[in-house]
Amino acid sequence: MCPTASNENNLAQTYQNVGETFKNFFDEISKVIVGQRNTVEQIVIAILCDGHALVESNPGLGKTLTISTIAKAMELDFSRIQCTPDLMPADITGTHIIEERDGKKMFKFEQGPVFANIVLADEINRASPKTQSALLESMQEKQVTVGNDTYMLDRPFFVLATQNPIEMEGTYPLPEAQLDRFMLKILVDYPTLEDELNIVNRYTTADTPYVDKVIDKNTLLGLQKLTRDVPISDELKNRVIKIVMTTRQWSDHIEYGASPRASIGLILVSKARALIHGRNYVSDEDIETMAYPILRHRIVLTFESERRGISKDQVIKKILENVK
Repeated sequence: MCPTASNENNLAQTYQNVGETFKNFFDEISKVIVGQRNTVEQIVIAILCDGHALVESNPGLGKTLTISTIAKAMELDFSRIQCTPDLMPADITGTHIIEERDGKKMFKFEQGPVFANIVLADEINRASPKTQSALLESMQEKQVTVGNDTYMLDRPFFVLATQNPIEMEGTYPLPEAQLDRFMLKILVDYPTLEDELNIVNRYTTADTPYVDKVIDKNTLLGLQKLTRDVPISDELKNRVIKIVMTTRQWSDHIEYGASPRASIGLILVSKARALIHGRNYVSDEDIETMAYPILRHRIVLTFESERRGISKDQVIKKILENVK
């Protein structure tokens, strides 16, 4: 059997088992992460779309634990970068060091933490703009350039950056062009009373919860390919484009609208959500659910809207109601 036929058979088998695969995956994640199903699902959706995500929440809501748990369940290399004002680009990408071999001194490239499958850039807005921009090439091109040498990053490659919205003094907010590099902006809310009780019960005993591998690297790469093959009707494609174009035309509330990257992203993440839910088609529900994390960091509200306390999610909701 030729390699192409073998790959197609593997993809077909992966597709047939996709519903059971994701059920087992989320069941495994729930052994460690209590609640937060939407957060976990949206992070997985970004990974399936070969994109990156920006997570914003108050401290202590398990952002680091969530992403490290997902990495373990997918058996992917995980690294964490704690962003601080004195963090340098070389601290992320790596640098050349002098190494002595057989009495001779040679330069050797020492890889930085960006050389992993899943990279958590914690509190990215605390890093300087120069260091923030060091992530741009790796996020967009999946490669790192140091001096005259270029190093390819292992696939899959995913950056999850976090921001703390309650401590903004002395930070460096990401510019709009860099925000647009992130496929999704995910908001994490406080747990419910029942979930917080479960968290307390789970993490105040001697037993430490852990997860087993559910999806390996090759299966994940196959799922990324399958995501792009999920069909979507021309009618829904037109609706997605109209939603994004409305953000550029609704000057009463929006100063700057979303780029075509938002249209591409909304269609891709809607396909990924359909796949996760075991459907072989995209629905209106997929588009309406994923429009929020796709658009909330790509639109800039007018001063008047911000003065009146109107949120971006409220504006997005109104757009979805108007564009059918």
